[in-house]
Amino acid sequence: MTSLTITESGSGPAVLVLHGGAGTFSVAGIAEHFARTSHVLTATLPGWNGTARPDEIDTIADLAAAYLTLLRERELHEVLVIGSSVGGWIAAEMAAQDRTGTVGRVVLIDATGVWIDEAPMPDFFALDARAIAEYSYHDPDRFYQDPADVPAAQLAVRQANMVALRHFASDPYMHDPSLLERLSGVTVPALLVWGASDRVVTPAYGAAYAAAFGNARLEIISEAGHLPHMEQPDATFAVLDAFANQVSGTPAR
Repeated sequence: MTSLTITESGSGPAVLVLHGGAGTFSVAGIAEHFARTSHVLTATLPGWNGTARPDEIDTIADLAAAYLTLLRERELHEVLVIGSSVGGWIAAEMAAQDRTGTVGRVVLIDATGVWIDEAPMPDFFALDARAIAEYSYHDPDRFYQDPADVPAAQLAVRQANMVALRHFASDPYMHDPSLLERLSGVTVPALLVWGASDRVVTPAYGAAYAAAFGNARLEIISEAGHLPHMEQPDATFAVLDAFANQVSGTPAR
């Protein structure tokens, strides 16, 4: 089994949290929230935050297979998998690949992974830091950092993370051409959470994504962009908790 970097917290039902291109800090609030009632496994994707990228993990599908194997080796079943952005793509791929009940339900937060002609994605790799903030946030001034003000070590980590993102998600750009069709076979409950102001993957993209699943619904978070759990945590966690309560029958706080 390939070594994967996992941080664990809390106890209870298993929850796997998968970050997007920004790295683990962008899902830290999700992990902290669910650790109050659950056993949370927070992944650091290979190649992010200085971690190694094994040769045998070359695609998003490979990542999904690796995390499924990790959960199975731990004998975890009915796991709630939550993915943000590219992490949502991995979560969708895990649900599509799973045949053993390892994934019990799935949450995609402003996920990439499919191509919607009516709602094409911008070329994220061509955007500068200011444009990324404008596309990603309802309130970009709140989150924008001028690269000139970022410490050199932190900037190096960000640049290495982008190299990893390019490796996994640039060809074909930010999607797997086969995934949309395969999602119809996913029957576990799926929740797609979308920021109303997301311009990376728009709400129209999210609606088409949700419609492709066999059992999914879309929830829109107002005054939020690509990372609604950061811009509007209370509203986002209320939606996530309601979904966890409905599916599991046990309170999520």
